[in-house]
Amino acid sequence: MNKKIIVAICGASGAVYGLRLLKALLARPVHVHLSISAAGRKVMRHETAYEGNAFKTFLDAYGCQCHSTARLDIHDPDDLFAPPASGSFRHDGMVIAPCSMKTLGAIASGLAEGLIGRAADVCLKEKRPLILLTRESPLSAVHLENMGRAAAAGATIMPPCPGFYFRPETIEDLVDHTVARVLDHLHIEHDLIKQWGVDDIL
Repeated sequence: MNKKIIVAICGASGAVYGLRLLKALLARPVHVHLSISAAGRKVMRHETAYEGNAFKTFLDAYGCQCHSTARLDIHDPDDLFAPPASGSFRHDGMVIAPCSMKTLGAIASGLAEGLIGRAADVCLKEKRPLILLTRESPLSAVHLENMGRAAAAGATIMPPCPGFYFRPETIEDLVDHTVARVLDHLHIEHDLIKQWGVDDIL
């Protein structure tokens, strides 16, 4: 059976991480449940060519080529009746890319606000993978405390901090490095970067 992955895009800079993740997931036999916050759509319009049109049409223009058995379901961020809102909905993990400090704070406090917050809260209570690509710098004591609380509850805190050992040449290379690490944690095979020690890199 296809893996089921929940992807959320929030209102922090770095919409490209969520888009590249979607592109990588849908190129494989994966069923993606996507939710984009209102702020996430605003940031996406500012940072990308997205103009508020139908999102699937935008993904096609973005170069997203779907696997024959891939599936994308898009849920309104206020729809608390969507499958990811329920603990009985079994899936293989959730990624918030990027994750704003507002969303992080809500998750760390257990607010379960909206579909994204509720789905993240469900991941923690059901012991399912929850990966947060937290985007902010520098980090305040409040940010750090919230990261610690979310990690203690079971979330994986993964700020987009690409390595340079693979000699990136483009911004896309840097983004791919982070997305590759996300796929690793979801146990999804990929060829975005070479596995260290398997092939000669340096």
